[in-house]
Amino acid sequence: MSPEPKQPGTATQGGEHPALRLLLDLGPLILFFTVNAYYGIFVATAVFMVAILAALAASRILTGKFAKMPLITAVFVLVFGGLTIYLQDETFIKIKPTIIYFLFAGLLLGGLAVNRVFLKSVMGELFQLHDGGWRLLTYRWAGFFVALAILNEVVWRNFSTSTWVSFKVFGLLPLTLIFAALQAGLLQKHAKPRD
Repeated sequence: MSPEPKQPGTATQGGEHPALRLLLDLGPLILFFTVNAYYGIFVATAVFMVAILAALAASRILTGKFAKMPLITAVFVLVFGGLTIYLQDETFIKIKPTIIYFLFAGLLLGGLAVNRVFLKSVMGELFQLHDGGWRLLTYRWAGFFVALAILNEVVWRNFSTSTWVSFKVFGLLPLTLIFAALQAGLLQKHAKPRD
């Protein structure tokens, strides 16, 4: 039995096409990488902040709502990006992923502690799982977010800014996609039967 994902190439319940969601998520990161290569971290941070706001606005216009995780991420980008530019200290933009990943892990685990499965509210449109499956998937994603937070700390503290930016764009995304793909067995094992 397999989970009931949306058909490839179709819009989600919110009306947003998956390819568009990917563009809205990756566009600001690619701009950040490109601008950093030519103009440095401070200009790249400013462009990243504007691009995040534009992506968030486009998503809102297209779906009529703000997606939870991109909204939280945008708030952190604006706060830490603003501090980076105002104080001319790149540390703030570099620790932002660490804080976001620990926050997401904390929210997921905190939700489980009070019998709330926040991951289900974020991914419930895509997959129909038994409660035990949602709990296990939540533990896995929380652990993954903790690992990413630690990895971000190792990279930004031990490598150049350019290396960190490349890692952020070309390392974290593939790691996330690989981790998500590795959850296929869990999704199949804990899928609810089709109606």
